Amino acid sequence: MASGMLGQKSRGARRQHTQQSMARISKTAILSLLSVMSSIFLLFQLYYYKQYFSTKNGADTSDFKRSYSSEDSVPWKVVKKFLGLVSTHNIPLYLIDPLVLGQMNENIHKDTITASGQNCQYLCAPREVTTFALLGKFWKNEREAEEQGFQWMELSGKDPRLAGMDGLSGTEIPLHYIFKLQSHAIHLVVFYERSGNYLWHGQLRLKQNADKMFIHFRKLHFGRYPGAYNKPELHLALVDGLEIHVPKEIAHFLEEFSHSRFVECRYKEAKMFYQVYPEDTSQDATDFKKKAKHLLHLAARTLDKQKVPFWLSSGTCLGWFRQCNIIPYSKDVDLGIMIKDYKPDIITEFQRAGLTLKHKFGKEDDSLELSFQLADLKLDIFFFYEEDDYMWNGGTQVKTGKKFKYIFPKFTLCWTEFLELKVRVPCKTLAYVEANYGKNWEIPVTSWDWKSSPSNVQENGIWPPSEWDEVIQIH
Repeated sequence: MASGMLGQKSRGARRQHTQQSMARISKTAILSLLSVMSSIFLLFQLYYYKQYFSTKNGADTSDFKRSYSSEDSVPWKVVKKFLGLVSTHNIPLYLIDPLVLGQMNENIHKDTITASGQNCQYLCAPREVTTFALLGKFWKNEREAEEQGFQWMELSGKDPRLAGMDGLSGTEIPLHYIFKLQSHAIHLVVFYERSGNYLWHGQLRLKQNADKMFIHFRKLHFGRYPGAYNKPELHLALVDGLEIHVPKEIAHFLEEFSHSRFVECRYKEAKMFYQVYPEDTSQDATDFKKKAKHLLHLAARTLDKQKVPFWLSSGTCLGWFRQCNIIPYSKDVDLGIMIKDYKPDIITEFQRAGLTLKHKFGKEDDSLELSFQLADLKLDIFFFYEEDDYMWNGGTQVKTGKKFKYIFPKFTLCWTEFLELKVRVPCKTLAYVEANYGKNWEIPVTSWDWKSSPSNVQENGIWPPSEWDEVIQIH
């Protein structure tokens, strides 16, 4: 009896052990299955994430590293059809699409010519827009475009070239054209010549819901703001079997594209300023403005020759921002340059241009300032230093060796037109002007002390007498 009961207990224990083992095996299998499913789900997420970014904004650079068949490519077919449409009318177009030009620039030393119907590298990559520049000519072939199956839209705006002239500022001109066929769009950016020395395009404004439905603004590379460019030298290239004009210096154009933002002079505010403070039309003021314009153009040519970027600073910047003009009682022209762009040859080049060095204060790593003389007019060049939270330029007092520091909020540069010249100014000009001249910058101040009048000036120590021969040079 005892032996039977013991056997029953033993068999029960074995069954319990077997059940526990099966349970452990089942749990292990479930955990393994869940782990495999999680891994598959993670891989799916990574794949989706990659696909999302490869199609975001119409195209990814990885798309341009593959070749596609032009026979199956909607973008290539639409570009080809559009070029055929414009070729019959001798319309001056050239390619400015940054994605296509960027890839062409990478492969500039490779054979980029492929025949129509074979694989193509640039125009066939899947994207939704290809961008061309239209050189100052209105589109007048609407009916023919529609006959070719294109839907199209014209976006206009005020002509800034007339904004300074009474009664003409309301004149509108075409700024952008959008042509759509199937799933692809051609964006024509209209470039206008200004002051005979540069090209300008306007901002693209989608005013109505119908406009926004026609094209997604974020898919367009041009039009978020007005832009300014030098006149490019063009040449005819075979791109994926199609003859297309492109900038000869592609790398230079792409660099311009990244820094092309343009801001207009505030003509309306300037007119209001002159209503309160009538313009000085005396002979002395007229002569000074004429000389200042000549000096500014000469300085621009000299610095451009050395590829040194500069901008309007101090009183010259204030004159542009406040009254779209030179301040006649300022008696000089003021420019700013980042210290990283300083070149010792600047002095030599200005001397070759006919200017004499009046003084050199500071040194390259601290408070550098140059002043040149042309007849009775002075050109001051202030070099700016960048810190983590601000920018500054320095000043030096000759008699005492005292150093001064002028603090500015960080800024980037935009193009503008001033005295018939394409020139840079701080994009956020108001903050720049207020830093230097305070909240009352709109009120003319004819008496100005550079050591105490600026709102952003502060003392910055003193040069050791042993360094004066180096940091205080008067010529």
